[in-house]
Amino acid sequence: MLDLKYVRANPDIVRAAIKNKNEKADLDGLLEFDGKLRSLLLKAEELKKERNVESERVAELKRKGENADEIIARMREVSERIKGFDEEISGVQRKLRDLMLILPNIPHESVPVGKDEDDNVELRSWGEPWSLCDKPAAHWEIGEALGILDLKRGTKITGSGFPVFIGAGARLVRALIQFMLDVHTREHGYVEVAPPFLANRSAMQGTGQLPKLEFDMYRLEEDDLFLVPTGEVPITNLYRDEILDGARLPIYHTAYTPCFRREAGSYGKDTRGLLRLHRFDKVELVKFVEPENSYDELESLTANAESIFQRLDLPYRVKMLCTGDLSFAAAKCYDIDVWSAGVGKWLEVSSCSNFEDFQARRAEIKYRPAGGGKVRYVHTLNGSGVALARTIVAILENYQTSGGTVRVPDVLQTYMDGLEEITGV
Repeated sequence: MLDLKYVRANPDIVRAAIKNKNEKADLDGLLEFDGKLRSLLLKAEELKKERNVESERVAELKRKGENADEIIARMREVSERIKGFDEEISGVQRKLRDLMLILPNIPHESVPVGKDEDDNVELRSWGEPWSLCDKPAAHWEIGEALGILDLKRGTKITGSGFPVFIGAGARLVRALIQFMLDVHTREHGYVEVAPPFLANRSAMQGTGQLPKLEFDMYRLEEDDLFLVPTGEVPITNLYRDEILDGARLPIYHTAYTPCFRREAGSYGKDTRGLLRLHRFDKVELVKFVEPENSYDELESLTANAESIFQRLDLPYRVKMLCTGDLSFAAAKCYDIDVWSAGVGKWLEVSSCSNFEDFQARRAEIKYRPAGGGKVRYVHTLNGSGVALARTIVAILENYQTSGGTVRVPDVLQTYMDGLEEITGV
């Protein structure tokens, strides 16, 4: 959420952010409600001052034994007017907050203005596209042939977008999760969290999924709970409505969670195999930092995610997202795409974002500076460290051999009991 004072003072900047992010928000209506609220508050305050003054007069008259009935009757009318103002103020405040919740974050000045993903800027790449096989098959073909990936039975159990991994495929999933958690906790300084996989409405609103993306979420209607779309939601909300000790910052957390997204707007996009799923696994990285350090922290967060692909020896590239491809809540974001030889594409596998104080304002996450001073909002960051499904796609397609097997990346072999090659279930 943006600071209302900032919105009031910088309407042109906010209007440009709405336009450049391809969002829809009623800024004019918001400013109108803001003006109305301030006017109502002023009128109510004047009446309350009048009531206080007259109450003192009544007390004084009674001490003197004089009649105060006329003033008391008039103050009853004033109290009724105040009650009416308070009710109207509450309604306007609710409407104003609803409008504030759909204002997007302001892009950082370094973010290029652009319409969509075609205007993203490639910053760097690592490694050259390769494959152990001259004519690599798509991952759904090699996975089915080896009996380690079963898309049809997943569809039978739940529906499309819910894959089943079997045998060495399931071991590969488990190995990747353990490997990534070990790297991030042992080498990058993150503290592991095992969070709930359900989140309430306040948590989803705190990180920005609600109200904008509610239709894309899986919701348990009876309990009004949501299956987590990303580990970002439960981890960030660990500190909702808290004031942190500034001496603890920065705080780094990592967690494995399954992720659930309806992807209602994905019709017509790549849906074969593991390219676009409704349920997938991910290791998430989340940071809580002081505002002055947040953009340095974004660079190190991105480097943490990149290290996973370097260790897996998977070629990747890093892009800075333009305004039109930037998420609703992010001020700046880097995407990491991995090369996958079978489908012949770069696949997005990680997004690393700085939200500045946007999420912290929604979730009321503050800190008290270690050296003293006024309580401030933290800056929050998160990134995939990394998403498994498309990482598995790249492993199956790049590491497949001409014999139809898949070589296990060196760093994963110890996590798979020394298995060097996947030859089938």
